[in-house]
Amino acid sequence: MDSPLSTKQRMQINRQQMPEQNATERAANFSEVNLGFSEQLALLEADRCLQCKDPRCVAACPVGVNIPNFINLFSKGKIAEAAQSLLCNNALPGVTGRVCPQETQCEAECVRGTRGKPVGIGYLERYIADWSRANRDQLSSPKPIPTGRRIAVVGSGPSGLTAAGELARLGHAVTVFEALHKPGGVLVYGIPEFRLPKKIVEQEVERLRLMGVKIECNIVIGRTFTLTELRQQFDAVFIANGAGLPVFMNVPGENLKGVYSANEYLTRINLMAAYQFPHADTPVLHGKRIAVVGGGNVAIDSVRTAKRLGAEEAMIVYRRTHDELPARAEEVHHAEQEGIQFNFLTAPLEVVGNDKRWVTGLKCVRMKLGAPDASGRAKPEPIADSEFILPCDIVVVAIGTRANPLLTATCPDLKLNKSGNILVDDKGMTSIPGVFAGGDIVRGAATVILAMGDGKRAAAAIDDFLKPCAECARDADF
Repeated sequence: MDSPLSTKQRMQINRQQMPEQNATERAANFSEVNLGFSEQLALLEADRCLQCKDPRCVAACPVGVNIPNFINLFSKGKIAEAAQSLLCNNALPGVTGRVCPQETQCEAECVRGTRGKPVGIGYLERYIADWSRANRDQLSSPKPIPTGRRIAVVGSGPSGLTAAGELARLGHAVTVFEALHKPGGVLVYGIPEFRLPKKIVEQEVERLRLMGVKIECNIVIGRTFTLTELRQQFDAVFIANGAGLPVFMNVPGENLKGVYSANEYLTRINLMAAYQFPHADTPVLHGKRIAVVGGGNVAIDSVRTAKRLGAEEAMIVYRRTHDELPARAEEVHHAEQEGIQFNFLTAPLEVVGNDKRWVTGLKCVRMKLGAPDASGRAKPEPIADSEFILPCDIVVVAIGTRANPLLTATCPDLKLNKSGNILVDDKGMTSIPGVFAGGDIVRGAATVILAMGDGKRAAAAIDDFLKPCAECARDADF
């Protein structure tokens, strides 16, 4: 039923707190930290939405979710309709409700936040998404008219899965090619279980399969097939293979035993269940003192994972201050609660080892912040004679990734920028007609939601590209 609340009454409702595991207990397990809203909490939070006539939150969402609509439907008790609305705009709501940085996007533009805290859009999205997976039989799933067109998607990460879902909804036959043995890309190999449970990703992927999306794993485009061969078999191709080549510090000792890239460290643990070794086949080193270099989400994921693997001291080494951390504020807060140590204004100079080439420490220098650099942030500068050794037995380097040339090297017609990322036009099309690209392989390492936005826009562009052909195919049926 309709809510009788006035704007004044809505403004008096405080933002609801997300229930979560106790910090001490969760630091020793891989279960999800945030436990989700109850129906009562979700309805209270939904009643905080002012239903703005000009909802700035929608414009701030990279995938264009009609936020006021699904919240309004839910607050009226129409949860199935709310779920349909959300799923119409977002191919992976169970994912974005957990890992999207809403605080810098939709919630940052929430008018409710000008006086008090913004509406917990991400928390509500998670609640509706979880309900929709548990009550799939209550949702309608109309079958689109097949267009007869076949599209290949390279990579089953957030960008590829989003594009696949959008294209399937439009009636195209979609096949996703994934290099690893499980679909999900960074959602399964990069993001830890305590932030995004694998079963959530599996269920979201299964919903896409039920829409008709085919997913083929263990297929490496650039080795199993070249991009040229793929283009010959399909009417269009969307490249969304991410940017999974790790960047290292280029300091002495980086090749010592006990140094991981965050990419390898998290992949071993998340996708290959190394935390269960020897019950799982893939091992990982368990250190007592682990230093993670970096300040982004990947660094925070790595250090919190190390803590859960039994590290007595799990440390972040970051060359700027707390205020400049690029990681999500919620994840940083959770890390602090869990006892993670932060070494700010600290930059590595060398990885130190023993005569058996095992890591024993990280030689660092103290930093100070100077004038802003090209990124607009204060540039860190070394302080003279401030070097020191930070004792540790494992170092995880989490300072970014770049484009893997495996696919692009086999297709010289594909134009790249100087960083090896694929160049696209304003429609997302590459230098090869009918081949589109998006996500990290185009923009460089970024967030899940930005990659999803690229996938959604590319799907619309691919549909436009194929429309003349699709219309001809439909005419041929008569």
